[in-house]
Amino acid sequence: MPIPHETRQWVLNSKPLDLPVLDGPNPTFKLTTALLPQSLSKSQVLVKTLYLSNDPAQRCWISPTADPRRLYLPPIAEGESMGSNAVAEVIESGASDRLAPGTLVLAKTNWREYSIHEIDDCQILNPLPGLGVTHFMGSFGLPGLTAYYALTEVVKAKSGETIVVSGAAGATGSMVVQIAKKLIGLKVIGIAGSEEKCRWVEKLGADICINYRKPSFEEDLFRETDDFVDIYYDNVGGRILDLMLLRLKRYGRVAACGTISNYNKDADPVGLKNFYEVVSNRIAILGFIVFDYIHKAAEVRNLLIQAWKDGKIVVDDATETVVEASFEDIPRVWMKLFDGSNTGKLTTKLV
Repeated sequence: MPIPHETRQWVLNSKPLDLPVLDGPNPTFKLTTALLPQSLSKSQVLVKTLYLSNDPAQRCWISPTADPRRLYLPPIAEGESMGSNAVAEVIESGASDRLAPGTLVLAKTNWREYSIHEIDDCQILNPLPGLGVTHFMGSFGLPGLTAYYALTEVVKAKSGETIVVSGAAGATGSMVVQIAKKLIGLKVIGIAGSEEKCRWVEKLGADICINYRKPSFEEDLFRETDDFVDIYYDNVGGRILDLMLLRLKRYGRVAACGTISNYNKDADPVGLKNFYEVVSNRIAILGFIVFDYIHKAAEVRNLLIQAWKDGKIVVDDATETVVEASFEDIPRVWMKLFDGSNTGKLTTKLV
C-alpha cells in the first residue's frame, strides 16, 4: 500500500501532578494527526500498530516534577506522541529481503497508528503455536526479563530463601512469583489487591497471597512473615514498602522495581517512616533498570520459552489482559493500570 500522508496519534497535552485527566478543558492527552514522510530509505519500514503495551513506567515519563538528568530515558515533552512499545505489522519495506511486508515486529511505535522505523530497531516476532504474540510484550518481554534479572542478578536469590512479592498479580509480579518458586526454589508470599487475584497468584505457585485491600492486611502480613523474610520484591513502594522494612531479616535485600503507589502523587508522595530499619538491620535496597540487562533479552526469552514448553511456568490467556479498543480509547485502556482491573500484562488490541 502507498504510505499514508498522515497518521493519527495521541500526544502529551499537559503533564499531570496527580491522576491523568482524560476529559475537560486541559486533558493529559490530545488526539492529533502527524504528517508522514512519503518515501522510505533502504534501511526503513512503515508499520501499522496492532497491539500496544501498557506499562506503569509510562507514567514516570510524563511527570512534571522529574529532573531529566535523573531519568533513565528522556521525558516526553508536551506536544510529543505518548511513548509505548507495540506489536506492529510491516506494511511497506525499503528492503524486503531484510524485513518483508506482513512480518510482525516489536517496535517503539508510541501511540501512533502508523510509524516509520529503522529496520535495525525492529525485533522480528515468531509466533508460538497456541500462544498469542502479545506475550512477547509480557511474560516473554520486558516484564519477564525484569523479573529474571532482579531475582538472579540484582538480589541473587537462592533456593530455600523466602521472598515477598508486591503487585504479584501484575505483569512483572506474576513472573517473579513463578521464576522464584518454580525455577529457583524460594518460598513465595504474594501481595495482591483482591481475593480473586490472590487465589490466582497461589495457582501460579505462591505459597500464600495476601489481599492488601482487607482491613486485616497488616495483621495478615505480620503473621505470614513471623520469621521474617530474606527478600522483598517491591513493585509498589509507599505503605507496603514501609511495612516490609519491618519484615526483612538482618541483611535482607529489596529489589526496588517500581513505586506505582506514588506514580500519581507527584505533588504529595508517600514517604517512609521505618527507614531506620535499613540502618539497624543492614538492609540492602537495590534499585535496578531492566535496560541494564537488555543485552541478555534474547537469552532470557529463550530460557523462559523453554520453561513454558517444559511446563515449569504458566503463560496463557490468564497471564495477560487484552482489551479491544478503538484508537480513540487508547488512553482509557492505559488508565486501567491504576484501578487494579487488569491481571497480568495489560495490552490494548486496536480494532
